Amino acid sequence: MDAPPPPFPHLPNSEPRHFASTGPTGHRARMRERVLARGAAALADYELVEMLLFFGIPRRDTKPLAKLLINRFGSFAGVLNAPAGALHAVQLNDETVAALKLPVLAARRLADAEARARPLLGNWEALLSYFDTALHGAVPGQLRILFLDNRNRLLGDEAVPSENKGTAGRRGPRIEAATILRRALTLHATALIGIRLCAAGQTPDQLVIADESLARELVRAGALLAITVHDMLALQGGRWVSLKQLGKL
Repeated sequence: MDAPPPPFPHLPNSEPRHFASTGPTGHRARMRERVLARGAAALADYELVEMLLFFGIPRRDTKPLAKLLINRFGSFAGVLNAPAGALHAVQLNDETVAALKLPVLAARRLADAEARARPLLGNWEALLSYFDTALHGAVPGQLRILFLDNRNRLLGDEAVPSENKGTAGRRGPRIEAATILRRALTLHATALIGIRLCAAGQTPDQLVIADESLARELVRAGALLAITVHDMLALQGGRWVSLKQLGKL
């Protein structure tokens, strides 16, 4: 009697091959590999929720539950921002609710850190508050430039060298402005504020007027690069004078 034909005659007659896993563990490993290889953008919203559910549900297919949550709360953001009580009502345990809440907490912490590192300097109160802490130890008479983005968030607070190597005295306004604007382009800044602290024997009025030619050159050249000069200021203790205040900018 002839032997029965193999169940899959189209496959080569070779040693049997086994999948590493046919259950949730193998699926989860493949999803993690997709994230590592292509980033989270490669996943749909429900798949991101599915992966977050891994942390609270170790051995179960979480895809149906992820889709249920998206349907229930309307979106990926809706799931993450849903009240804990509403998530518990869908029979999620504490570990799973905590896993869904973690991205929001992390995002808020990152936003707070960015706000501290890149303060918003969009008004006089915020600017003067920044001066109170940031200018401690600054060299009197030295020019500092605040580089801002298009939302007036601080990108950099840097001192500008005032001398050319091998020459004495301050550089001309065109050279100094070119140095500042090159740095602005490097930082992708769209706005500038200049600040000088008064040295002994100087007054804010005298010091800020001395910077008028530089400020005007920054305005002229900056306009060609879509970089705005908000103001040029001189500070002495709690007193300040600006070129805009004097109507000279």
